[in-house]
Amino acid sequence: MNFSHGKIIREPVGNRSGYWAGAPGTYYAADEKAWYLTYRLRRPRGVPPDRGGEARIARSTDLQKWDDIWSVNKDEYKSASIERGTLYRGADKIWRYFTSYVDPADGRWCVAVLRGTDVSRLYARNVEIIFKAQPLKLEGIKDPWIIQNGDTFYMFLSVALPTDKTTHKSHATLNIYNTGDCISATGLAVSSDLDHWAWQGVVFRPEKGGWDCYCRRINCVLPVNGDFLAFYDGSASHEENYEEKTGVAISNSLRHWKSLSMKGPAFISPHGSHSLRYVDAMLSDRKALVFYECARPDGAHDLRLLTMDQTELQSSFKRLWPDEFPSA
Repeated sequence: MNFSHGKIIREPVGNRSGYWAGAPGTYYAADEKAWYLTYRLRRPRGVPPDRGGEARIARSTDLQKWDDIWSVNKDEYKSASIERGTLYRGADKIWRYFTSYVDPADGRWCVAVLRGTDVSRLYARNVEIIFKAQPLKLEGIKDPWIIQNGDTFYMFLSVALPTDKTTHKSHATLNIYNTGDCISATGLAVSSDLDHWAWQGVVFRPEKGGWDCYCRRINCVLPVNGDFLAFYDGSASHEENYEEKTGVAISNSLRHWKSLSMKGPAFISPHGSHSLRYVDAMLSDRKALVFYECARPDGAHDLRLLTMDQTELQSSFKRLWPDEFPSA
């Protein structure tokens, strides 16, 4: 997979480090023959509206033109920052926009949902928090992503785990992930209806000594050869918190994951910090659609789409991990 060949879908609003258009999440509405894309715009700290100021949803029927149909800013949640969101429509035809933001009540990242019959009419005033960090004995929880397997929905989440450095002061910056006072791992929740979620615990955490010994954040999951393959963000310390690179992990259960990228990241940007993160891949009409956030030469990040045949995607896996994906 050559991520440098991806088509730029959205540009950042500035041309230096700290400006991003990214954190994509995708959903395909088969009855509309349309793709929906959730994403976020960010500015550096101190540049109004500061940090994760705005999240948007765009729609496309041809994967070429993307029209923004909805947006929300952090002030509507009375929050310091917004993070990645994801969109899903249930059998009841209700749209659910799962989002994450800094909870103004305790300064910790939380996960919430907006519901509506029309994507363009999702109202922040109706936000309902699904997961707060403290009741789960976490320091933060954010970045939801959902896959359905059988009758069950699986929500993967970025979670901040406490360490011996963690104190109440760790939340003074309103982003513990950027302090070095936690470990960034992946948690799981399950549901049968998209409304009632049962917390399952941590399913993928960093291991000592690796390039990803601080962060392992699963961003998306694909069914491959009877197993499940995850693209995840990894980093060695909180100093790379905004510049993670992409690793790959495998599971046969969605609950226990093994990294296939023990020696280093599987995919990076050729530019700037080499950050390539928030990969969200989906399979559609024999094509593999890979959305991602990518570092540019000027230090900013843009949002891109790489399209390839599914056979090309499979060949990439076999070439990189021949033991896990043997040739027929």
